[in-house]
Formats: sequence, structure tokens, C-alpha cells
Amino acid sequence: MKNRLTAVLAAGSLALFATVAFAENPMVGGAAMSPTKDIIDNAVNSKDHTTLVAAVKAAGLVETLKGKGPFTVFAPTNEAFAKLPAGTVDTLLKPENKEKLATILKCHVVSADAMSSAIGKMIKDDKGAHPVKTVGGCMLTAKMNGDKITLTDEKGDVATVTIADVKQSNGVIHVIDGVMLPKA
Repeated sequence: MKNRLTAVLAAGSLALFATVAFAENPMVGGAAMSPTKDIIDNAVNSKDHTTLVAAVKAAGLVETLKGKGPFTVFAPTNEAFAKLPAGTVDTLLKPENKEKLATILKCHVVSADAMSSAIGKMIKDDKGAHPVKTVGGCMLTAKMNGDKITLTDEKGDVATVTIADVKQSNGVIHVIDGVMLPKA
């Protein structure tokens, strides 16, 4: 009886801990994001990131983003991709543009686990503008606009972090409302 009660209490405590840990992550695209799943396993559940998921698959980056990390991914929404000139996404998804697409997507990834509080501190420490080097070789500039983090790409386009700190087993996702592009 005592062992059974201990087991029930332990299971209940574990379920409560899992619920609390799970509840800390924001919803993205109408889906719960589990901090125990990797970037890809969470992203496929977001209805706001179907274009990003299709692009990651077309660029051959699924296994990379399922890797150990840590990664910080600035994840453009479907609406962000829709802001690109007409036909851009369809063109990039073609097999012959795989390398170019991969370069663009890697301009959204940093080899670090950077929560918004850490990014905000770096911006403050750098007097309002922090350079962010991506795995794609792009330089983004992180700034604050009120209480929101913004990113400026090499072309001068600005995206705002709309949902921050979505914890993943291999890093963190920050949802953004624009697509970051390399200079050339």
C-alpha cells in the first residue's frame, strides 16, 4: 500500500511538473510547443510556419535543425514569406535553388541558445545595437523597439520578434514577422 501511494504521488508530481514546464512555453501557430521536442518537431505543428517548414525541407536542413544545437532560430511566419515579391517563395523552393534557399534560411539561425533577456542585455551593453552573426554568414543587427526586439538584415529590412522564448530541446525559437535576407 505504501509503495503504491508513493508511486501515485510520484506520478502526480511528475505530471504536474510536466504541465508547468509545458505551460511556460508560448503557443505558436495555434499549437503547443514542447520544450522536450526539437526545433523541427515543434515547427511542423505550427499552422503559421508551413512555408518555413517546406523551405527547410527543400533546403535539406531538417537533420541539421534536429541536431544537438544549441540553436536560436528566428522563425518567419507564413505572412512574413508572403511579404516577399510575388513568386519569390515558389522560385526558391525549386530544386535548382536549393543552395540559395539554404543560405537564406541559415541567415535566421545562430549557434547559441539566446533567450530574449540575453539578447536585450547584449543590445543594452552595445548601446542600442548588437551585431548578430548567423550560421549563414549574414550579419543581423538586433535593437529594441519599446519592449520588442527587432532585427535588421544586410539589406536594411526590419523584422520584429512577435513571440519570444519558445524553448526547444536543442535551443530556442523567436517568431518574427519578416524574412531576413543576405546582402547579395
